[in-house]
Amino acid sequence: MKRRKPEPGAAEADQRTVQTAAYALLAGRDFSRHELTERLLRKGYGAAVVEAAVAAIVQEGFLREERFAEQFVTQRAGRGQGPLRVRMGLRERGVESETIDQALDTTETDWIQAAREARRRKFGLSPPADFRERAKQARFLQYRGFSSDQIRAALGPGEDDPDL
Repeated sequence: MKRRKPEPGAAEADQRTVQTAAYALLAGRDFSRHELTERLLRKGYGAAVVEAAVAAIVQEGFLREERFAEQFVTQRAGRGQGPLRVRMGLRERGVESETIDQALDTTETDWIQAAREARRRKFGLSPPADFRERAKQARFLQYRGFSSDQIRAALGPGEDDPDL
C-alpha cells in the first residue's frame, strides 16, 4: 500500500480537527478502534492527538467495538465465510477476543447452512462424485474458514436438503 503524504498541517492538528476527520471516516462505515486509529495516523496526525480524539469518540458512543464486530460477522457470513475466517479478520482489525467471541455467539448465522450454501454456489447442486472431488470441496470450505464438523455436514447429505 502506498503511503500518502501527510495532509498540510496534519502534524499540528488539534483534537477537534482529528475528530472531524474521524467522523468523516465513520460516516462511510463502522471501524474498529484500532482501524480508525491507524487510518488517522496514516493521514499524518500526531499519535497523542489521535488517541485523545478516538477516546472522545468512544466516550460519545459513536465508535463501538461490539457493533463493529456484529456487523462484520453478519457481512462476512453473507459472503460465504466461515467463523474461523471471520475470527481471523476481526483479530487483524484489532478487536479483542472477548468481543469476537460475543459477536460470533450472538449471530443468528447457521454455520452449517452457510457452508452448504458456499459449497453449492461454487460447485453446484450435485454432491461430490468421488473422493478427489470431495477433498477439493473440503479444501475450499476449509479455506473459507469453516470447521471440520461444518465441512463434514456440508459435504454429507443434509437432513433437510434432499438435493445433497
